[in-house]
Amino acid sequence: MVLTALRGALGFLSRLPVGHSEAAWNAFTASPTAFPLAGYVVGTLVAVPFLATGAVPTPVVAAGYLVAVVLVVGVNHPDGLADLGDAAAVHGAASERREVMRDTTVGVGAVLALGTVLAVLALGALATAALAPLVAVALVVAAEVSAKLAMATVACLGRPSHEGFGATVVGDKRPVDLAGPLAVTIPVAVLAVPGTAVAVVAGLAVAALVRRWAHARLDGVGGDVLGATNELARAAALHAGVAATALLGEVALWTRW
Repeated sequence: MVLTALRGALGFLSRLPVGHSEAAWNAFTASPTAFPLAGYVVGTLVAVPFLATGAVPTPVVAAGYLVAVVLVVGVNHPDGLADLGDAAAVHGAASERREVMRDTTVGVGAVLALGTVLAVLALGALATAALAPLVAVALVVAAEVSAKLAMATVACLGRPSHEGFGATVVGDKRPVDLAGPLAVTIPVAVLAVPGTAVAVVAGLAVAALVRRWAHARLDGVGGDVLGATNELARAAALHAGVAATALLGEVALWTRW
C-alpha cells in the first residue's frame, strides 16, 4: 500500500516514469504520508549536482540544480504559483480570483511570482553550493521533503475551494492525518545536519501562511494552491537551512575561542 501510494505521489508530483494507474492515484490521495516520502526521492535526485561542490564553480552547480528541478519536477507546480500570483493581483471576490486562476492568459502577477521565487531559489542554490558536498546534499533533500510536507499540511488542514482536481486531494483529509507526514519527516530533520530541522520548520511556516491566505482570498484550497505551496516552501526551506547552517557554524567557531 505504501509503495503504491508513493508511486501515485511520484506520478503526480514529478515527471519520473513511474506510470499512472487508478490504484496508485487512489492510494496517494488516501495517504498524505506519501507527500514527504516522494520528497525524499525527488530531493535525492535534484541534489546530485551538489556532489560536485568544490570541484566545479558554484554557479555551475547551482545551474545544474535548477535544471534538475525542472527535469524531475516539471512545470505543474510553477504553473500553480503563476496562477496564484495572478489571483493575488485581483481586487475582488474569491470567485473572481478563482476565475482568474482558470484563465490561460499570463498576467503581471504570474510573472512577478515566478520571477521572484526563481531568483530566490537560484540565490539559495548558490549559497548551498558554497557548503561542503554532503552538507549541501542534506539541505537540498531537506528542502524538498519540507516542500512536500508543506503540501501535505495544506491538504490536511485546508478545505476545498471548489469541486475539481484539487478537491480529490484535499476534500477527505483531517488534521489528525498530518501525523503520518510529520513522522516520516523526522529522519531528515534530526539525523542530518542541524540546518535541516530549520528547513523543515520553514516549510511548515509557509504552509500555514499559504493556507490562511487561500482561505481568506479564495475560500479554500485547490490544486494551484498546492503547487504554489511546493514552490514557495522549497525556496524558503533552502534559504532557512543554509542560514541556520552558517549561523551554527559561527556559533561553533566562537565557542572554540
